[in-house]
Amino acid sequence: MRSIIKPFITISICAVFSACSMDEMPKSSVDKDAIFSTESGLKTYSYSFYNMLPSVTDGYKQDEMCDYGAVSNYNDFIRKDAYSSTKSSGWSWGDLRNINYFIENCTDEAVSLEVRNHYIGLARFFRAYFYYNKVVRFGDVPWIDHPLDVDSPELYAPRDSRTVVMDHVLEDLDFACKNITQTSDATGSLVTKWVAYALKSRICLFEGTFRKYHTELNLTSTANKWLEEAYKAADVVMKESGHSLYTAEGVDASFRALFISDTPITSEVMLASCADEKLGVLGSANWWWTSGTYGPRFSMIRPFINLFLMTDGTPFTDKPDHEKIEFYEECQNRDTRLSQTIRTPGYKVDGVEVAPNFNGYSYTGYQPIKYTLDSEQYNSGALNTNAIPLFRYAEVLLNYAEAKAELGTLTDEDWKNTIGQLRERAGITGGTTSKPTKVDPYIQQTYFPDINDPVILEVRRERSVELALEGFRFTDLKRWKRGELMEMEWTGIYVPELNVQMDLDHNGTTDVIFYRDEKPEGLPASCTPIQIGDNIKQGLTGTDSGNLTWYSNDSERIWYDDDRQYYYPIPKSATNLNPNLGQNPNWN
Repeated sequence: MRSIIKPFITISICAVFSACSMDEMPKSSVDKDAIFSTESGLKTYSYSFYNMLPSVTDGYKQDEMCDYGAVSNYNDFIRKDAYSSTKSSGWSWGDLRNINYFIENCTDEAVSLEVRNHYIGLARFFRAYFYYNKVVRFGDVPWIDHPLDVDSPELYAPRDSRTVVMDHVLEDLDFACKNITQTSDATGSLVTKWVAYALKSRICLFEGTFRKYHTELNLTSTANKWLEEAYKAADVVMKESGHSLYTAEGVDASFRALFISDTPITSEVMLASCADEKLGVLGSANWWWTSGTYGPRFSMIRPFINLFLMTDGTPFTDKPDHEKIEFYEECQNRDTRLSQTIRTPGYKVDGVEVAPNFNGYSYTGYQPIKYTLDSEQYNSGALNTNAIPLFRYAEVLLNYAEAKAELGTLTDEDWKNTIGQLRERAGITGGTTSKPTKVDPYIQQTYFPDINDPVILEVRRERSVELALEGFRFTDLKRWKRGELMEMEWTGIYVPELNVQMDLDHNGTTDVIFYRDEKPEGLPASCTPIQIGDNIKQGLTGTDSGNLTWYSNDSERIWYDDDRQYYYPIPKSATNLNPNLGQNPNWN
């Protein structure tokens, strides 16, 4: 949605909360009464709220910083001594002012109360979404529920506690769920009542688990209330919305179809950012995911790929010497989401089989395809026509399962109707009808050593695999208090021997050769030579064989022991204007 309406009152005070210019003045082209006195006016104004959502031009980038992605140059936030309040961002409050202005003025009785409450419900949905993102980023923030004037004391007040803010967020969510009347949208681009319940399940799961695992907040006694709200909101969607998992294209294609379809598959996709070729609104997913210069060359790492189960429901890591299994073999008989998330043998571009591209893109051999269209015509600019899902029914199932698992109340029937459905869609035949009773040592030791509940571990596995690259991972690590996973070594495919041409997909054409000192000569055009070594970024876990590594000799990537990175610092520009905001612990 394009922004159509701007607030009509002075907005120069936004400089206190953001980087807006102090002399910026409102640009009003529509009379206020004409907007608030008709349903069409309220509808038109409400379109401005949608600018807060990830757009089709960047929605696929949201997991750029996470534990399972090796990238060309990682974010300063996880670089030793590289981030501070002077670099921090995100302290922008213009969207909130726009929302609060609407709520305060949506009072004209020429419009029925039901219609007004529907649009106020939309506004409060977006206010909850706004504050959720602020709390995830900064922790405590000021709660403001009305438009401020230049002399408003709130401009120089301290931050409110997360309990105060999140209680208000829950109130907004409840109002939105009760009062939004739209229950279907063929375009998949508008907020419905069910999207409001989905957001409630997302936010309440975050808050409940954050309070449970961040014991330093002394809020563990209130965690269960939020977890109960999470599964109850998800339950409404599951029972009343009519949404379901998309399975029409079979186990090998249904999952990925959700991310490469031009129009949202609304049976499962509840809300999406949509491209519009006629209006020139196009994405650049192919360009970002296949370019060696435009994108970060995001490559998934071996420990994460290991999480994908075998089709019989057993862990891949139960196989003897699983780390030494070569690329082709490790891709066989796996959860079909693997072949719909990264390039695996048989993947085609323009009808031709292609292997992972080490020539300017992949560092690890695990090259994502989740959002890319299967033709090179999309690779050289903002040309993508596919919609980007923002809310999916699959997430709701995961929210329900995790909330109940954390409460210790997940039943076998619950498992079958949530995790079981997701795994069956992915072609998995075992372990779909009853919850697990045995801890998988790999996922426990590698990812969650403090978790002894096999149900929680398997729900987290499922969430990791199903929602990969959709923007959840860093937030999940923060709420689970597992930020140290950001230091995980970036490893890739197994290389059994140096100086030997490798046919990764077994299609009869060699794809890559790894060497240490002298570059091999006389290679076919299809075979990319990649140097590995002790003093360069690309390496091996062993001397002459082992798993590929990237940045293994770099000690700069860090998760501080003082836990400061669970929050971003308040930007220095904001604390200069209002010292009462204070600063988050251990940041300067």
